[in-house]
Formats: sequence, C-alpha cells, structure tokens
Amino acid sequence: MVVGDFAIELDTVIIGAGPGGYVAAIRAAEMGQKVAIIEREFIGGVCLNVGCIPSKALIAAGHHYQESLDSTLFGVTTENVSIDFTKTQEWKDNKVVKSLTSGVGMLLKKHKVEIIEGEAFFVDDHTLRVIHPDSAQTYSFNNAIVATGSRPIEIPGFKFGGRVLDSTGGLNLKEVPEKFVIIGGGVIGAELGGAYANLGSEVTILEGSPSILPTYEKDMVKIVVDDFEKKGVKIVTSAMAKEAVDNGDSVTVKYEVDGKEESVTADYVMVTVGRRANTDDLGLEQAGVEVGERGLINVDKQGRTNVSNIFAIGDIVPGAALAHKASYEAKVAAEAISGKKVAVDYKAMPAVAFTDPELASVGMTVAEAKEAGIEAKGFKFPFAGNGRAISLGKTEGFVRLVTTVEDNVIIGAQIAGVGASDMISEMALAIESGMNAEDIALTIHPHPSLGEIVMDASELALGLPIHI
Repeated sequence: MVVGDFAIELDTVIIGAGPGGYVAAIRAAEMGQKVAIIEREFIGGVCLNVGCIPSKALIAAGHHYQESLDSTLFGVTTENVSIDFTKTQEWKDNKVVKSLTSGVGMLLKKHKVEIIEGEAFFVDDHTLRVIHPDSAQTYSFNNAIVATGSRPIEIPGFKFGGRVLDSTGGLNLKEVPEKFVIIGGGVIGAELGGAYANLGSEVTILEGSPSILPTYEKDMVKIVVDDFEKKGVKIVTSAMAKEAVDNGDSVTVKYEVDGKEESVTADYVMVTVGRRANTDDLGLEQAGVEVGERGLINVDKQGRTNVSNIFAIGDIVPGAALAHKASYEAKVAAEAISGKKVAVDYKAMPAVAFTDPELASVGMTVAEAKEAGIEAKGFKFPFAGNGRAISLGKTEGFVRLVTTVEDNVIIGAQIAGVGASDMISEMALAIESGMNAEDIALTIHPHPSLGEIVMDASELALGLPIHI
C-alpha cells in the first residue's frame, strides 16, 4: 500500500513487451506464475514493429524488385517494371508486422497474461507506478523482469526530425528516395543501405571506422562491398559526420575525411551509429538497482540484478544486442523466478547481417581462438562448388569452419552467401553439442541443397574433400 493510493497486487511483472519481455511473460505463465506485462508503446517491441521484422520485409521487397529488373540470367525477359512503394509499405505494415504483433497479443491472452498500457517507474523494490496519458496506477509486485530494450543514438549536428531520420524513420519513408545518405555502416546501415539500393536509390554510406560491418571477418565483408559497388553504392570509410543542413527539399551532410571537409546532398539522411539502453527514467535507483557503464545493468547467470527480486534481460544488460539473445535470457529469468535450476550457459551466440549476400557468424574466428590460446584452423568451401547455389545463380560466398587442430572439434563458423541466416543454425548446434568435423561429414545432407556446403567444408577439414 502506498500512502494516498491503493496499490494493486501483482505476482510477476515484466516491463517491456519486445522479444525479451513477451517471451518472459509466456514462459513465466507456463511455469504457473500470475503474470502482468507493462508496455508503453506497442506489443512486440522495436524488433517486431520498427526493427528486425519490417527491415527484412523491405529487404525482401528490394530483392524481388531487383530480380524483376534483371532476370536475363535465367532467360526471363521483363518489361516496364515499376514499384508502388505505398503498397510495399502497406504490405510491410499490415501483412507482416500486424500479423506478427497480433499473434503475440493472442499468445499473451491465451496464457492469461495481463497487459497494462503505460510507462512504468519504480517506487521501490516491490512497487511500481504506471503512468498512462489518462490515468496513473500503483502496483506492488513480488518479482520483476526489466526488458525495456534500446533506442537509436542521436549524434551532434544530426537532431532527428524532418529529413534527418533514425532507423524507424528509414523504415517508414513514403517514397523511395532518389538519393539516400546513411551514417553508420554497421549491420542496420548496411542492411537498409542494401535494401534501398535494390529499390533504386543512389546510396552513400559514411562509416567512421576503416571498414563497414566491422564485427565481421574482412573476407566476408569484401563480398558485400563488391556487391555494393556493382549497385553503385558509394562507401566512405574513416569518415566523421559533422552536420546536416536542411535545404527544405533536400539535406546536405557535411563530413570530414583525412582532415578534409566534404559534403553530399540527398533527399534524406539516416543515422545508424548504434543504440542506447533504455534504463534511464525508470526509477531504477529508487528500487536500489545498480546501473553501470553505458546504462547497462550487470546481472548474474540467471539475469538477477543486485536486487534479488528484480531481473534484467536483453539490450539493457552486457553482451550482444540481439533479439534472440533477449529471448534466450527471458526464458532463463522466468524459470529462475519459478525456482528452476537454470543459468545462461550458451557456448556461442549466432549473429546475422541480412546484406547481399547474407553474412552469419557463430563461435570463434581463427584469430579469436589464437587469442584464447586455442590452436585452431579455418577451412573454407565456396558456394561456387555447390549445385544448389549454381542453380540459384547465387555463387558468391563461402562457408568456413573453425576447428581445433588436435581433434577437429568445431569451435566456430562463418558463412557469407545466400541462405547464410538459415544455415548458421546447424553450426550453432554443432558448437553447443561439442561436435567435431567428422560428426558433420557423417551426417547425410539432402542433395541438392545449400546445406551440403557445410558437409563439404567439414570433409575439407578432415582432409578428405570431394567437391574441391
């Protein structure tokens, strides 16, 4: 009870309904807990509404448009190809995003999860205040899971608004821009840069580091860079963005390279230089929860903060800011609250960039293994040696297995090529299961399939290659 306000009692409360929050809510309900979830904006969070899912929809639309323009490789001739981007956006919003978010809503309802709309603030370690535009209510709780995600970083000289966009704005343009500047060549910038290039935009990517996609191996990134060059995408590395000047019907971006000031004018500029944890304005200090560097909350192997009944998961805790990581941590935290003996114990976390071609990585690279004192080798098999890839007309790329020298145990894998996002799961399973190259080689893979490239790479690692 709070003085002057009746506090409604809750058992387990989850703040945020993204891929961390809603998964935690469902798993907690399955564990027999009475669950409430608080969401200030939309069910499904950033990922389903303005992130992972809608971006993949635009990427798919770009692929279809590009393939329609040039399908002569297959003897297919097309004429007068055009795109109605309004209809593309309607399809993305209504057929893709809404179908998924409404599905999540139905799952929460099925599991009897109470949905509370509003913004949550901690009063203390067992009390929350939820503010809604029309009302406010106090709740007491036994356990809480904070899953509030992250938001785009705004940089000096590029205040969001008008023709200066964050990733959400970039996903919701009303027309395909004739010219488009992207600041930040990480995964989000490269993905959306590729999507709009495929849709017909003249794209310029400004990246502060010496390479775009700096978290991926150089030989993987080169394939993406080569594809960008074919599409006329201009990539400027080691570039420092200075200022965006709104010209009314366009925007001029000023930047600096090697001490020399340059500029480029476009219809829009999108800033994708990273994201910041949503841990401010939650009242965490009122609850006694310690917040560390960059707004991240340190947690134990079960997601528990320094306050025993408050947990944190996803983008607001250290580690990769990935939706599937948040979902994994969500299940652990929900089960921990139920008294289960669980802990975060994965060996490898897969990461994917939906570029052209796709990039995917899991586990260690050869260099990382060396740094860890592990003697390892990399074995690379090209897509060009695979029948399925040839029949698709998608022969760029490779699969590389990283195995220990001593006993060929698989400790990492990198895939650059069509279908990499799907193929990487087999490698994640292999690492988690402690498999060696022989285990993969002796597993029958269907023919013809892209999965055979993994088998061929494993045979190469054993010194017994068939197709190379």
